[in-house]
Parts: sequence; C-alpha cells; structure tokens
Amino acid sequence: MKLLKDDLSSLRQRLEHVSNSWSVDHYNSLITFYIQLIPRLMKVDRCTIFLKDPLMESLVSMYGTGLENNVLKVPLEGSIVGRVLLAKQSIVVNNLDGKSGHHLLTDEQTGFLSRNTLCTPIKSVTDSSVLGVIQLLNTQETDSFTEDSQNELEEIAGYLSISIESILLNTKIISIAHAFDDEVSRLECDVLRDGHFIAESSAMRKVLDLVQVLRDTPVNVLIQGENGTGKELVARMIHNSGGKENRPFVPVNCACLPEALVESEFFGHEKGAFTGAVKSRKGRFEEAKGGSLFLDEIGEMTPMVQPKFLRAIQEQEGSRLGSNVIIPYDVRLISATNCDLSQKVAQGDFREDLFFRLFSVELEIPPLRDRKEDIVPLALSFLKETNLKFSKNVRGFEPRLLVLFEEYQWPGNVRQLLKEVERLVALTKNDMQMQIKTCSRELQGFAGENIERLSVETVDSYALPEQVKNLEKSLIQKAMKKTAGNKTQAAGLLHITRQGLLKKIKRYQIARSLEGC
Repeated sequence: MKLLKDDLSSLRQRLEHVSNSWSVDHYNSLITFYIQLIPRLMKVDRCTIFLKDPLMESLVSMYGTGLENNVLKVPLEGSIVGRVLLAKQSIVVNNLDGKSGHHLLTDEQTGFLSRNTLCTPIKSVTDSSVLGVIQLLNTQETDSFTEDSQNELEEIAGYLSISIESILLNTKIISIAHAFDDEVSRLECDVLRDGHFIAESSAMRKVLDLVQVLRDTPVNVLIQGENGTGKELVARMIHNSGGKENRPFVPVNCACLPEALVESEFFGHEKGAFTGAVKSRKGRFEEAKGGSLFLDEIGEMTPMVQPKFLRAIQEQEGSRLGSNVIIPYDVRLISATNCDLSQKVAQGDFREDLFFRLFSVELEIPPLRDRKEDIVPLALSFLKETNLKFSKNVRGFEPRLLVLFEEYQWPGNVRQLLKEVERLVALTKNDMQMQIKTCSRELQGFAGENIERLSVETVDSYALPEQVKNLEKSLIQKAMKKTAGNKTQAAGLLHITRQGLLKKIKRYQIARSLEGC
C-alpha cells in the first residue's frame, strides 16, 4: 500500500511538472517575437501571422505589426491569404492599390495602406496540412517583393511551423496530463478503499473530489455528517493526501474530555501546575505541530475553553498551564460534528467568532441511506476483511440479505453496517452463506415488516467472487443504458477507462444484453 501511494505521488508530481513546464504563453511570446523579428530581417513595413479558425471558415490573426490586441478575421474566399492557404503555395502580388479585394477592408480596419504583399503558407512538419499564413506588406510602390524574398520567407515559415506545432502539441500534452491526473485521483480513491471509503455513488464521488481539491490547500476544514459516516476517515484522507502522511495526525474527541481537563488536554501543562500534575506534558496543539489536529464532535467543546482556543487558532501560538512561555503552533485544523454548529451559535452555546475562525471549507458526508450504491460494495469489502480478521471462510450473502441491506435505513451508517457484517460472519459456518435469520434484531424486525419487497430471483451461486461479478455486470448494464450505449461516457460514469470497460464486457460476455441499449 505504501509503495502504491508513493508511486501515485511520484506520478502526480511528474504530471504537474509537465503542466507547469509547458506554457502556451511562452509560445505566444515566441510568435510575437517572430512578428517583431521578420520585418527587420526582411526589411518590410508590416508582418501578420494568420492561423486557421477551428471551423475552417476563416483565418484568424492575433499576431501582427501594430495589431496589438486587435483580432483580424480574413475569409478563405476572396482574400489573398485564403488563396495561399487553399493552394498551399506562396503568392506575390505587387501594386495592390490598384486592385480590388479583401485587403481594402483590412486596410480600413487597421489604417494601413497595402501596396505590395507576399504571402507564404505555414506548412505542418508532420503532415501535408497548412497551419496558417505569413503575410508581409509594404506601403511604397518601389518596395516590391521578389523571388528571393519568397524563398527567404518560406525558409522562415519552416522554422515558424515548428513553433506553431509546439503550441498544438503543448495543448494536447496538457489535456493528456489533466486526464492522467484525473485517473491518478481515481487510483488514489481506489487505494483508499482499504480504509472502507467506498465511493460508487455520485454523492461520495463528490466528497472524494473535494478531498482531492483540498490536498494541496492547507485550509482548515469542517466535516459534517451523522455518527458512523466516516468523518475521521475523511479527515485522515485530507491529512494524508496533503503530503503529511508522515507528519502527526492527532485526533481529539471533544465530547469525551472532562471539563476540568480540557485546557490541559489542548495546551499542555507544566509540572506542579495543578494537583496531580507530577510532570510536564505537551498539549494536543504541540503534538500536532507540522501536521493536523482533528477535533471530533467540535460542537461539544466547553464554553470555558473556547476563548483560549480561539486565540490559539488566530495567533497559531499558546502557552501551557503554569507557564508564561509562548509556544508557536503549526497545525492544520480538521473539525467534525454531527450537529448544526450555526444553530448552536444562534442559541449562544458556541462562540460566533470561533465558528468563523474554525474552518474555511465545509464538507458534508451524506448518510448511508442516501447513497445506496455504496451499501453492497461496502458489505463485500467488510466481508473480505472480517473473514481475514476472524480466520474464516464465509462464502457470501444470500440474495435476500443484500436486498435487505439496500432497503434498510442504517441509522448507525457505515459503522452499523460493519458491525452487522462482523456479527453475520461470526454466526455463519465456513463455506456457508450468511442469512437474514442471523441478523441483529433491528434488521430482522425490518425484514419481517418488508418481506415482500425482499423477494429476489434465485441464482446458482452467491459466493463472494460471483457476487462481485454480478454487481459489476449490473453496474455496467445500468451505465450503458443511461448513456444510450456510449462506451466512453459509460466508462466515465463507472470511473474506469474505456479499455477497462471493453475488457469487462468481453470477460462477462454481456455484449448481447447491451444490444438494445
């Protein structure tokens, strides 16, 4: 696991290096440099570089002598640069002032008088396409363009094409880097599954996405959610993904601290500071230096300690009980609560200034009943772990039991589901499947009241591998149906690659069932 995390971290750093090293602005500056250099080399009055519009209906120039931030659009039909692009050959036209054409409109837009022009295509170095056109203009009749001028400009255009191809390549590389970065994020999420943070549902995917955003931003975070939803696990994910996995993560349950010991717990004390203080002790703020301080059930923090706690957050410093020595702190606060802190503020039970200082970003974990897609994958994951923990080989769940799991409301959330699976494994013999009759009283009572809804078709096998297979087949079919058979979009919904989806479709031989999608 450690090696995989290190590999993902290294890959992410390389992708960031790619994105940071390639800047479109650098290449824009390079083309601007050509605009400034060519007139001096060729001894002309004006130079403009036109690039193809993506729709191929016109040429667009954002680079030109005196053009500044103006943008020129030239049609492919009826213009000299358009003829050059289509013919893929240079054109010299002298004495333009006596001829009609689109150049008259351009002169009107720019205030420039065009008399002689030389246009050369910028040909791709990788294929036979034309990327754009270089146009040179002179205002004096005597400054005509010659064959030598054409040869010289064509040579310059060859070098310029390399720069323009680099722009296109750069854009593609950045796009690929971002796509790989998304894949790395998904891999990191998959790595976290060993911590039971299953994210098949869109609601939990959003939570993971926010965790990934927070990894490089050391802001204070408030995690809200019912008991048992995994708030501490999410807090550890934020801590670890921020590159601080080797730094301290100090959890404190504010609801379990006796009021008389709260201040000593957070800020520490010196020997003799109070009765029973037989030796000096660091506070939680000191212990978490350089890392994260996780404050679980922050809403239960006693009002007595809130003012000093506020100062510690504001100033990032404090002192132990019995000492005047100021100790600097360097901690990231990650708080969690199952109550409405803003309501506590309104009731006067929680300081408003502390509320606003406590966090910059709020993250809410939905209850298990609101993310039913996660229930079966979580149960399968818990079964695998519990089999190992108890040295057992329970085969899996009977079908009705999985339906019961999905229908039940789980007031205790993920923690309750884990305990239920542990109970079932403990009460089920090896090589047997778990059944409703060995569930806890709560689930058996719910099953009795909803017996008709729990009826399902019988299949040949309900062993763990078979159930994983059935689950994957079901999810693939749902995704394909939702995307009307578009495999790329379906792979996106499933958070796997398109190639991975095709392999699973072939492996499970479900192509026929998708024909109607």
